[in-house]
Amino acid sequence: MAMEGRFHYYEGYTMKEVTFPERVMYELGIETLFVSNAAGGMNPEFGIGDLMVITDHINFFPEHPLHGPNFPTGPRFPDMHQPYDCKLIALADELAKEKNLKLQHGVYVGVQGPTFETPAEYRMFRTIGGDAVGMSTVPEVIVARHCGIKVFGMSIITDLGGFDTPVQVSHEEVQQAANAAQPKMTEIMRAMIQRS
Repeated sequence: MAMEGRFHYYEGYTMKEVTFPERVMYELGIETLFVSNAAGGMNPEFGIGDLMVITDHINFFPEHPLHGPNFPTGPRFPDMHQPYDCKLIALADELAKEKNLKLQHGVYVGVQGPTFETPAEYRMFRTIGGDAVGMSTVPEVIVARHCGIKVFGMSIITDLGGFDTPVQVSHEEVQQAANAAQPKMTEIMRAMIQRS
């Protein structure tokens, strides 16, 4: 099953609506979820167009996707010590090495948006352990893990922030950077599906 786009919290959808596709995936028997996003990088080792394998996340959304009555797909208090599957991360690294593609690794910070981050926000997210920040992914991953679905995530670094010189960001520039890097991400994910 493949989705073209997603529902974003900043568009006014509730968390239940944002994560409804993962509930459908569970009912269809899907066992592994691949998620991708465009993200702003605040790790000084990152460059625009880099691919970042998500190793963990920090949830800054104001509403939790599991808030309310517990769905019987998982426990009331699900464990989140490994939201992104280590074996899938290792497979991505192996394939990237074979294909001579560079992969970064890092922690994704999920925020509600729809504004891009201020320089101070970028610096704060970096200080608390974030490498990239975006407006999606975290709710879907939480619900997928609650359902017992394994997750692999990748961010395309489309802009940089939090450094000495503030950089103005536009949605159009983010889209251009994402479109340029997408073929490399697709190549790795396609190879992962074939190999696993």
